Amino acid sequence: MLFLMNLKNKLLFFFGLWSCTMAFGQLSTYDYKQELKGISEQWHTITLPNQTFQNSNDNLSDIRIYGVTATDTIESPYILQVSSEKNSKKEIAFKLLNTTSNKDGYYFTYEVATIEAINKIDLNFNETNFNWHIVLEGSQTQNDWFKILDDYRILSVQNNQTNYTYSTLTFPESKYKYYRLLVKSEAKPELKQAVISLDGSVNASYNTYPITFMNIAQKGKKTILDIDLNQRMPISFLKLKVADEVDYYRSVKLQYISDSIQTEKGLKYTYRNLYNGTVSSIDTTGFKFTSTLAQKLRIIIQNNDNQALQIESAVAKGYTHKLLARFNNEADYYMVYGNKNASKPTYDIQQITSSIPENAPALTLGDIQEISKPKPALKRPLFENKLWLWLVMGAVILVLGWFTLRMMAKR
Repeated sequence: MLFLMNLKNKLLFFFGLWSCTMAFGQLSTYDYKQELKGISEQWHTITLPNQTFQNSNDNLSDIRIYGVTATDTIESPYILQVSSEKNSKKEIAFKLLNTTSNKDGYYFTYEVATIEAINKIDLNFNETNFNWHIVLEGSQTQNDWFKILDDYRILSVQNNQTNYTYSTLTFPESKYKYYRLLVKSEAKPELKQAVISLDGSVNASYNTYPITFMNIAQKGKKTILDIDLNQRMPISFLKLKVADEVDYYRSVKLQYISDSIQTEKGLKYTYRNLYNGTVSSIDTTGFKFTSTLAQKLRIIIQNNDNQALQIESAVAKGYTHKLLARFNNEADYYMVYGNKNASKPTYDIQQITSSIPENAPALTLGDIQEISKPKPALKRPLFENKLWLWLVMGAVILVLGWFTLRMMAKR
C-alpha cells in the first residue's frame, strides 16, 4: 500500500511538472510578456503601451493574453479597440429662397424645411479659381439676423502647379429656420450646389509622440523633412508648424521608411506613401491618414518657384489602442507579443458584442520581460577526447594486421 501511495505521489508530481512545462512552452514562442495586474471583473481594458508597437507585427496579429495555472494554459479572448474617428453626417433638406446683391456682395438665402441643428455647409462653385470671404447669418423670421460666421475665407487654386479647394463652412451647432450667405465678390459667384448638414462625427482619441530628431533640407525646388520618433508608433496624424505669415499653397507628400538594406555606400531605405495633399495657410488643421506603424517619416514639400517655407516644428499623433478582454478563470495572466509567425486570432466575442459592457475597468501592466527560450540541444561529437580516437584507430590497425598475417600464414 505504501508503495502504491509513493508511486501515485510521484506520478502526480511528474504530471504537474509536465503541465507547467507545456504551459510555459506555449509562452516561449513569443519574445515578450507583461503581467496583467488588478483583475477583479470578467471584463477589463488594457491600454497598449508604446513598447508593444516596437516589438509586435505590423498588424498586431501576435498579441495574445494567456492565463497560467498549475495544470493548464488559458487563452483569453479580446477585441482590439482603435479610437479612430466615428463619422456621422445627416443632410438637412432646404430650398433656395432668393439671390440678391448690394455693395457688400452677393446674398443667398435658404429656408430649412424643419428646424434642425446644423454645423456644416459644403459649397460647390463653377469657378475654379477664387479667393472670397464669407458671412453666414441665421434668423427665425428674416427680420433679425444673427451672425454665425464672419469674414470666413474660402479658396480655390487650380493651375499646372496646384489643385486645391477649401470651400466648406464649419461652425458651432445652430438652429434657425433661415440662413443667409454673403459672398464678398465683385462678380456674381456661380454657386452650383450647397449641402447643409449636421456633422455628428466623434473625434478620435490621440496619443502625441515626442519627435526626437528632425532634419530640414532643400533639394532643388523641394523641401525635405526627415522625422524620427525613436521607435515604431501607430501614426495617423501629422501637423506642421509654419512660421510664414504670407499665403501659401504647396503640394505635400508624406512617406515612411518600410525597409532598409545595407549597401557599400551605407543603408538604402525603401519609402512608402502615407498621404498626398496640400499644406496651406487656409487650412492648418493637419493631415489625417490611415494608421500605420512607422518610426521614420519623410515629408516632401513642392515649392515650385516660391521661397521655401519656414518649418518650425511638427506634431505627430496616433490613435490610442486598447484591448477589451474577457477573463473567465482564475490564473496568472500575461499579455505576450513578439511572434513573427503568429496570425490574427479569431474569437466569438468579435462577432457577438451585445453582452460586452460599455465601460470596463482598466488593468495595470507590469514591466516588460523577455521570455526565455529553450536552448537547442547541442550535437556532441562522437569522440570528444582525442585519446579515444587514437585508441580506436590503433585497434583497427591491429585487427587489420592480425587478419593480414593470418592470410599470409595460410598461403
